[in-house]
Amino acid sequence: MRDPNLAGILRDRGVDVLLNVHSLYVVHPAVLAAPRFGCFNLHPGPLPRYAGLNTPNWALYRGETTHGVTLHWMAAGIDTGPIAYEESFPLASGDTGFSVSATCVREGLRLVSRLLDDLGTDPARVPVIEQDVTLRRYFGRDVPHDGWIPWTEDATHVAGLVRACDYGPWTSPWGRARTRGNDDLEITVRRAHRTGRPAEDPPGTVGRCDDAEAWVATRDEWIVISRLQVATGTVTPPDAVLTTGDVLAGPRTTGPRR
Repeated sequence: MRDPNLAGILRDRGVDVLLNVHSLYVVHPAVLAAPRFGCFNLHPGPLPRYAGLNTPNWALYRGETTHGVTLHWMAAGIDTGPIAYEESFPLASGDTGFSVSATCVREGLRLVSRLLDDLGTDPARVPVIEQDVTLRRYFGRDVPHDGWIPWTEDATHVAGLVRACDYGPWTSPWGRARTRGNDDLEITVRRAHRTGRPAEDPPGTVGRCDDAEAWVATRDEWIVISRLQVATGTVTPPDAVLTTGDVLAGPRTTGPRR
């Protein structure tokens, strides 16, 4: 993709269209110009507001209620070409980084199917919708707070970070959300949800706690955390590592907030 010599190969073989699906490589301009009908990128986010990397994660962290997927014409910049097709979908309170990414794949396949149908019928039917650059926001490889749970932020961001990092048994591009308990014990938090109940205790304070879940105060409300893990990697009952009144530590360093 980055080798300009690929352009000649594509032309020699009469390639009509090049599809770039969730690739992290920047395609060489010569390659972009080679296919007869053009090059298209399937991006797991609504453009231009969510350009860049790991956009499903960022949408959850920022508390979005909807997300989307975009199939766009490729240009020299990253996620900059005109939009051909797009689809949006709602985000539920139980969504995770993995579930949102999976939805992007499912919806994206439908967009690719529409593209191929239109190209096969009449290439002129493929839309060319210029992006509004004033709305563009680019997200890089950085992870909010380096993955450390920022208890001093509001519940939207705290629960959102935990959910964004949850890819089930698969590797998360953001790693696992974590915090520090007593004696600087590093604790991984796999699940979190908001309660809507105001918290008056200092952020990070552990409230009710049992073998299934623990309530922890954020800046504005209590959230419930569960499926905790420590160094062994096995799921640990919350009351085995936390006690009511403990104060959990947030990020070691201040990370990016967008």
